[in-house]
Amino acid sequence: MDISEFNSLTTQVLWAGFGLSMIFGAISQRTRFCTMGAVSDIVNMADWTRMRMWAMAIGVAMIGFFGMAAAGVIDPGKTLYASNRFIWLSALVGGALFGFGMVLSSGCGGKTLVRIGGGSLKSLVVLAVMGIAGFATLKGITAVVRVATIDKVALDFTTNAALPNWAAGILGVTPGAAGLGLALLIGLGLITWALYGKDFRHFDNLLAGLGIGAVISAMWWVSGSLGYVIENPETLQEAFVATNSGRSEAMSFVAPVAYALDWLMFFSDKSKVLTLGIVSVFGVVVGSAIYSLFSRKFRWEGFRDVQDTANHLLGATLMGVGGVSAMGCTVGQGLSGIATLSATSFVAVAAILTGCVGGLKYQIWRA
Repeated sequence: MDISEFNSLTTQVLWAGFGLSMIFGAISQRTRFCTMGAVSDIVNMADWTRMRMWAMAIGVAMIGFFGMAAAGVIDPGKTLYASNRFIWLSALVGGALFGFGMVLSSGCGGKTLVRIGGGSLKSLVVLAVMGIAGFATLKGITAVVRVATIDKVALDFTTNAALPNWAAGILGVTPGAAGLGLALLIGLGLITWALYGKDFRHFDNLLAGLGIGAVISAMWWVSGSLGYVIENPETLQEAFVATNSGRSEAMSFVAPVAYALDWLMFFSDKSKVLTLGIVSVFGVVVGSAIYSLFSRKFRWEGFRDVQDTANHLLGATLMGVGGVSAMGCTVGQGLSGIATLSATSFVAVAAILTGCVGGLKYQIWRA
């Protein structure tokens, strides 16, 4: 592959990521797909409908990921979430901060982008603050604190810290076989549980579960297969085209928001290039905006008062710090990461849900 072919492939990957993220944004806007909203529905109304959407999306993404892995299309060992280090404390603390923060700021990173597409100016403020806090936790002042504290606490394994590798050692099978078996067992279980709810089997709910899960799977294919090259013509090493981490990635909305702000602020710096994560941020907003405008649901929205502003600013900061510390948000860890059966992702998701419940209980207490 020469440099012109490599550049052409990069363009294909970016457009594919942008298109898929537009679909994600449109589906989320139409169906009200939101993890914080799902937990809120359970806590306040004992309504599990939106949680069933989320469960189905996880099941579809999980089966899609390991189906492609079994077919040799993608390599589970070369994803952003594949590591021998089990950073359980970072996932626990970061996830809890993120979960609490998304309650204060009326939704996670993905929901914030969807709300911007629907006309929410306060979500635009949340996005900016979350991005700044996220970048500081990647490379700035809170990054120093993160590296010196929670990141030091981890368990090191000889293999990837993921359920398939652990199960393979116990059962005496290959990690690929264990992964596919677990994906089918857990994924089909989640999909069956979602469909079991009699009030769930409506078009929008199925669209959310199947559609969002399929988009996550497709993003894994875009970064892990379409964007994979054996030899980068510039470095002569294998590469995953247009990813920030240099490994295969799917969707996530904390670190990519930080990188998107960095790209916008230093646009004239030629070293700042578009990546799959950055175009995904823009794509979700565009997809949500198109659906909002065509369905006539676009509405301008601002802060109610000073307290509402303060809550959203604090929540955005917690999401930025927590999302980077936990290596992902409700989409990054809750869909993309957990689809790979990463042990860190399971801890992060549990912590996010716990933090979210704590945030909702706090709001009830304040009220």
